[in-house]
Amino acid sequence: MIERVIRTSRAVLPDGIRPASVGIRAGRIVAISHEEDSQGCSDVTVLAKDEVLLPGLIDAHVHVNEPGRTAWEGYLSATKAAAAGGITTIVDMPLNSKPATTSLAALAIKRQAAQGKLWCDVGYWGGAIPGNTADLAPLWQAGVFGFKCFLGDSGLEEYPFLNQAELVEAMTGIVQFDGLLIVHAEDAGVLANAPAPNGPSFRSFMASHPPEAEVVAVKNVVEAVRQTGCRTHILHLAAAEALPIIKAAKAEGLPLTAETCPHYLTFEAEEIPDGATDHKSCPPIRGRANRLALWEGLIEGTIDFIASDHSPCVPDLKCLDTGDFGAAWGGIASVQLGLPAVWTGARDLGLSLNEVVRWMGAAPADVVGLPNKGRLAVGAAADLVVFAPEQTFIVDKDTLFHKNPVTPYHNWRLQGQVRTTYLGGSPVNFQASPRGAELLRP
Repeated sequence: MIERVIRTSRAVLPDGIRPASVGIRAGRIVAISHEEDSQGCSDVTVLAKDEVLLPGLIDAHVHVNEPGRTAWEGYLSATKAAAAGGITTIVDMPLNSKPATTSLAALAIKRQAAQGKLWCDVGYWGGAIPGNTADLAPLWQAGVFGFKCFLGDSGLEEYPFLNQAELVEAMTGIVQFDGLLIVHAEDAGVLANAPAPNGPSFRSFMASHPPEAEVVAVKNVVEAVRQTGCRTHILHLAAAEALPIIKAAKAEGLPLTAETCPHYLTFEAEEIPDGATDHKSCPPIRGRANRLALWEGLIEGTIDFIASDHSPCVPDLKCLDTGDFGAAWGGIASVQLGLPAVWTGARDLGLSLNEVVRWMGAAPADVVGLPNKGRLAVGAAADLVVFAPEQTFIVDKDTLFHKNPVTPYHNWRLQGQVRTTYLGGSPVNFQASPRGAELLRP
């Protein structure tokens, strides 16, 4: 028997937005019918006319930081913020937690730290660093969804970057089990030759991470993919100059995908004041023309999906008092705000919720390997979001659920409000206990 039905005049389905009645049993969508059909169920929720039913979204790039740096963030706070923002699944990065998830022992420590603290479902990335090639296959067999590497300084001593030979070595190992490598693509040599950031100047910080660092790194990644055939994903693309390289690699048939982030699609360097270190990320936010080019990259399919790169820290590390971009931690806190931020920009460009849901739901699910997530379809997980796309709100950093009240979105007016998030067919109740699940790759 169907346990619950949600009826709506607007559901974002794989074939478009239309009225629907969604039947749920045992945490799965088991039927999709016309709007007026209660499917013989007595537990029926009818959405308001200003509400749209979305699938639960996937954020494949979140730094939870637990264990080891739980003062920066943690499973309870990060997953609560995600669920409140319509994200029902996150994949947790192997850093900035300590130990980093570069071995089976470290993965066991991370899994133990997450127990009983998950407001949404959580999977794990492993890490590829110099000297741990032998650890990659065991981590894959244990259920990580892939492996993250850096091509330049990560900012953490315990997470060194790969040179070109080490990148090829890692790919050669990963392709043996058809794994996935995900890459922070900024070239170490270009970064080493760039000028150091100078105090509160945002333009000085931009110059320290020039677009050339991304362009050179992406070229090197493409060459390594061509050499090895390894499935590879470019993380947090910020430099539009790299788009033609990715587009050509895809046209060649290479197994390459890419993501960008809400902050690169929202903010413009021309509008960021000096000293605004809450805007610091690596790679940096760039100018207006670059922002619009990234949107075009999404629309044409060169960029596959959007992920937050939620990377918070304690306020002191953001150096908000001095505004020193050289000393401040580079990371933007936004996991709760990704959907409204992206919808605000998409709506301004005349795009629909169909595109947003694809970029934040089905596409990351397909790249990561979660075929039953991120879509309203029979057989999919009944992870759902009730979204009011016409409602606006002003972001207040002190009301967000992530642990430390720092975000560049503070005082921004965003479009679209999440009203209810369903996980496994039941509404998430933040007054009850967390009931998210740990996800391991099948």
